[in-house]
Amino acid sequence: MTKIEIQLLHLKKDKKLKKVIEHVGPLSLNKPNTDLYGALIRAIVGQQLSVKAAQTIYNRFIALFKNGYPEAKIILKLSDEKMRAVGLSYQKCGYIKNIAQYSLTQGLDYEILKQKNNKELIEHLVKIKGVGQWTVEMLLMFSLAREDVFPVDDLGIQNGIKKLYALTSEKKELLKEMQEISKKWQPYCTLACLYIWRFKDEKD
Repeated sequence: MTKIEIQLLHLKKDKKLKKVIEHVGPLSLNKPNTDLYGALIRAIVGQQLSVKAAQTIYNRFIALFKNGYPEAKIILKLSDEKMRAVGLSYQKCGYIKNIAQYSLTQGLDYEILKQKNNKELIEHLVKIKGVGQWTVEMLLMFSLAREDVFPVDDLGIQNGIKKLYALTSEKKELLKEMQEISKKWQPYCTLACLYIWRFKDEKD
């Protein structure tokens, strides 16, 4: 059996998720992306936005750079007004500059950061103002291709799980029930979340 077949067989033990998997078909994780700095910038741009809106603003943002890449030194020279003109909030302008500054002073080297486990990497990167746990979890899932990440605070995951498992609880009780459900998926929570997102998008 291939690795993905083993993962799907495990996830299908959850009867509700099994139906989603069989409807959607095989999904798999992205290959690791060594540009963690660029991925963090992209994640900040996309915070609290739909995928389409985030892509539109990100495309405008990278158009500010001659080579289409948001180099840290150039970001730090950009005025907030110029960044705001592409659709970024003042808050996001500050967060993006914080990441740029951090990359120049502390570094965001893939080879070093990939050595850290999930908990260590979250603790390490949330030191950057504007980078919260959710942002690092997205980095773990989509840049580092970590297999067992469960972003419990992600609104899409919350709404998807509520619909799929017919949950009516809210806040702390909802998070508790979500954590309980996710135990069935371990150690392949990331792949399970890809299916939950897909399920949620199809139902919207």
